[in-house]
Amino acid sequence: MSIFDVFGKKDAAQELTKGSPFFLTTELVPYRLYSKRKSSATMLVKVKNATKDVLLTSIVAELPNKLGFDEMMMARQREVRVGEVQPGEEKEVKLGIYSSLGSEEGEYTMSITAMAHYRDYGHVLNYTRKRIKIAVV
Repeated sequence: MSIFDVFGKKDAAQELTKGSPFFLTTELVPYRLYSKRKSSATMLVKVKNATKDVLLTSIVAELPNKLGFDEMMMARQREVRVGEVQPGEEKEVKLGIYSSLGSEEGEYTMSITAMAHYRDYGHVLNYTRKRIKIAVV
């Protein structure tokens, strides 16, 4: 018996930490980047709330070396605060990805993490992570 049972409140954290709180789908348009020259693509990230509760949501994307979120290749990590996502609702975020003269041919792994927060963006309840291969030709 927990303290919440005495006061008649449910413990929402237990429900949210059981399984994956989100469904993540991604799409790269165009589907590849070019090596040894400047090129760009747009990563479309769709996050869908898979729980019965409203979730305060943010998305963190990380790129390896040789790729970046800006043309100067300085930003390798980007955080997007999505806001509240209703149960079953899907929101879309667009991220620009750039290659440069120093980008080599091959496959690069991008990591995308969707996080469910408690109260504010400083407290994380649960998260879902997905790794995506980006082709550079």
